[in-house]
Amino acid sequence: MRFSVCIDALFRDRTQEEALEAVKAAGFDSFEFWAWWNRDLDSLRAKARNLGLSCAALCTRFVSLTDPAQRDAYLAGLNESIAAAKKLGAPILISQVGQDTGARRNFQRASVVAGLKAAAPLLEESGLTLAIEPLNGRVDHIGVFLQSSDEGFEIIRRTGSGSVKLLFDIYHQQITEGDILRRIGANLDSIAHFHAAGVPGRHELDQGELNYPAIFKALDGWAYRGLVGLEYFPSHDLMTGLKNLPGRAV
Repeated sequence: MRFSVCIDALFRDRTQEEALEAVKAAGFDSFEFWAWWNRDLDSLRAKARNLGLSCAALCTRFVSLTDPAQRDAYLAGLNESIAAAKKLGAPILISQVGQDTGARRNFQRASVVAGLKAAAPLLEESGLTLAIEPLNGRVDHIGVFLQSSDEGFEIIRRTGSGSVKLLFDIYHQQITEGDILRRIGANLDSIAHFHAAGVPGRHELDQGELNYPAIFKALDGWAYRGLVGLEYFPSHDLMTGLKNLPGRAV
């Protein structure tokens, strides 16, 4: 299994250059992060190249897709995000769809699909993949619209573009709906990227109720060739946790 380290989650107290050095020291060759607009991307790119690290993913600007009035702003932010991803050589852009506006659910879902259909030509031209991410609304993201991976996969089917897929966050989906392996196995072609953390607590993968070695073994058996993003908040020595990551030798 190949992993990407989310430097914003694991290295919150370090500069981006120090974080990349730690990623390299722990034996990984890929990283990802959240917001690009508050970073020195030229410095980040230079440091990554110097260390031989690749950027797996970064987020789009946080503009709602559930509200049709914000669609133009979303697309403008997407264009900016595409430019940032290209600068860093990242193949995936991560996008949340926004908060529940209180409008009828079918109306909001249709707005998300329409926004993604409008985004698809930009993505297809750029060669990038947009991965929409369901989040759990019980613990971490109260009021978010898209929580179910099942609904996320339906949105992707309605969008009808190979450039729009799902980010399956195993932590979020265990809290929201469970049944992790069946859902992944039935929809792997629609998944662009994974995130992983322990449940409960969002700490190391060897803590909590999820059997990550079994999940990674299943992904390997299904010939998944993408990355699993490590997006957890360390509860003990950070470098020890990374070096003892469950499933790393799978």
